[in-house]
Amino acid sequence: MERTTIISGQNLRDMFEIATNWLEKSAADIDALNVFPVPDGDCGTNMLLTMRSSLEEAFRAADHDISAIAQAMAKGALMGARGNSGVILSQIWRGIAETLQDKETANSQDIAAALVRGSEMAYKGLSNPVEGTMLTVMREAAAAAQQLASDGSSDVIAVLEATVDASRDSVANTPNLLSVLKEAGVVDAGGEGLYTLFDGALRYLRGEAEEMKLRKPQLVVADIHAAGLPQMEVEPEVPYGYCTEFLLKGESLKPDEIRAKLEKKGQSVIVVGDEMAVRVHIHTLRPGTILNYASRVGTMHDVNIRNMDEQHQDFLKMQKERMPAINIATVAVVSGDGLAEVFRSLGVAGIVPGGQTMNPSTRDLLQTAEA
Repeated sequence: MERTTIISGQNLRDMFEIATNWLEKSAADIDALNVFPVPDGDCGTNMLLTMRSSLEEAFRAADHDISAIAQAMAKGALMGARGNSGVILSQIWRGIAETLQDKETANSQDIAAALVRGSEMAYKGLSNPVEGTMLTVMREAAAAAQQLASDGSSDVIAVLEATVDASRDSVANTPNLLSVLKEAGVVDAGGEGLYTLFDGALRYLRGEAEEMKLRKPQLVVADIHAAGLPQMEVEPEVPYGYCTEFLLKGESLKPDEIRAKLEKKGQSVIVVGDEMAVRVHIHTLRPGTILNYASRVGTMHDVNIRNMDEQHQDFLKMQKERMPAINIATVAVVSGDGLAEVFRSLGVAGIVPGGQTMNPSTRDLLQTAEA
């Protein structure tokens, strides 16, 4: 395979157009993983819609150098950001655009630096960053890219390969960092979406665009003993409230002050943007209070308020529909990944890793049987 030492603005746009199509194929599967911060089943969809908005702006860009395209994609992502994952994704694009500003093309060092800055901006936008989420996946993927570029690699494809490999490993490890994922037996949905985007971009650069039309992304599987679909409470002990999102426009807006004010009024607060436009995301029991405050700061656009308790019920229904209709399930104790795949292909519902002694604990057997 030929080395790729630079990419243009058109390359960047086309990479992520193909990557977005790649994400679309697994958006519903990623939705089914979505258990944090709220099990509402829309993470993959939110990332997809955010990327579509980003690309729409990119195709409208007058200039085609990488700076202009990255700036357009960052603007489109901010304007169209949906949900927790979409707003974080918009911050990643903002960091990428900052690094690529005033550049006609980008080399491997530029790409690595842009990914690192994207990670930094993603953390900066959250009032309470949580590890084991797409934040962790982005940080570890960017670190791998930076390490390879620092070692002297001038091949953009090689840097992206390091990014994809690191993001895959990071996604697989998310349940070990976030207990709610481990309990549900799933990886982080946002991290899965991010890995899928990177994977799609890499495959495009490798010349696999036509081949991708006939394939579907392979989800990263949690490297844990739990099996089966996420097990959720039918009714949460405390209401989830309303996911409240809007774009705030004005002059001399102060995102940090707005974030500090909203932190007292809800959960999962994300406030990102600049003096002219700020994207707000918050989970609150009283959306009217949030809108009342925002209306005094600037003008609101694209207001979206969703009842998360209803979303949770829809998520439970979706999970129930995905659950295989069987009266008897088989659990097998198996040694090695190869045999595990064989047993799964034969219809075994749960696999318990036996290890070298083939003597798993009673707890492992019980958890798998209950799942």
